[in-house]
Amino acid sequence: MTVVRPPLSILYNQRSGFHAPHREQLYACVLDLFKAYGFELQVFDLNQVLDFDGLMQSLIDYHHQAEKPGMIVVAGGDGTLNTVIGKLLQSDIPIGILPLGTFNYVARALHIPLDLLEAARVILTGQDRTIHVATLNGRAYLNNASLGLYPLFIQRREQFNRYLGRFSWHAYSSALDVLLRAREQLQLSLEVNGEHYPIDTPLIFFGNNQLQLQQMNLQVAECAAKGRIAGVAVASGDKWTLLKMVWLLLRGTLEQASEIQSFCATEVTVRCKRSKLMVAIDGELAEMETPLRFGVHPHAVKIRVL
Repeated sequence: MTVVRPPLSILYNQRSGFHAPHREQLYACVLDLFKAYGFELQVFDLNQVLDFDGLMQSLIDYHHQAEKPGMIVVAGGDGTLNTVIGKLLQSDIPIGILPLGTFNYVARALHIPLDLLEAARVILTGQDRTIHVATLNGRAYLNNASLGLYPLFIQRREQFNRYLGRFSWHAYSSALDVLLRAREQLQLSLEVNGEHYPIDTPLIFFGNNQLQLQQMNLQVAECAAKGRIAGVAVASGDKWTLLKMVWLLLRGTLEQASEIQSFCATEVTVRCKRSKLMVAIDGELAEMETPLRFGVHPHAVKIRVL
């Protein structure tokens, strides 16, 4: 009797922020574990792929045509996961996560172990859960999208990583450095659920990951959990106000500040006199044409969890 082996396609980003001794041996153990469970394995290094869109379409077709649909596994950080999931919306193919990033907020939110062997066991024995996927001008994201100072944080963090090595504490040191040095005030018009609000802000943040918002002590975490857009804007940009925001954030009372405006919406449009704005999307920078249109696809993809 012929045994049908379900396909398991691994999309691997070797440039992720994962640090571990004997890393290659650990990867080999993970692959051996998948093989032991009878999967038909194929591994793709995303840094070697010339036609990503073509690869994703061929994988979707391959898994849909297989007698057993199997799974697509993303081995990388949140940025890699975000890119892959953007191509798998409504595909119904389960997605496994091997968290190789610096922060791995999505894995943490879904209680997926950060230990790679334990994460692999979740892929093999866990259950499928649907999650919400947010979009910005059609581009999917899972954690957050931000304007103003946050893209500057990302730029400074990458400079620190490039010259000093890739470590999570650079996120905090770069943020403090930008707060003390930078001056960025955006004049925006927000359309929130059909209502228009003008705002001058140094920072506006759109969250989609409940855990990340909870770690920032923001009550709008429940908004994200319900599949809506959770927005937070700072209404003042002087240095002392921004330092005050950091202090309140650490105390867990940020949303009590008069300078903070938060909102929960199903659709948000951001307009600006500038034709393009720099946006930080899940830790990656992108220059995008205005207006910026935010939305959410509730329960859009299946993730394998505990």
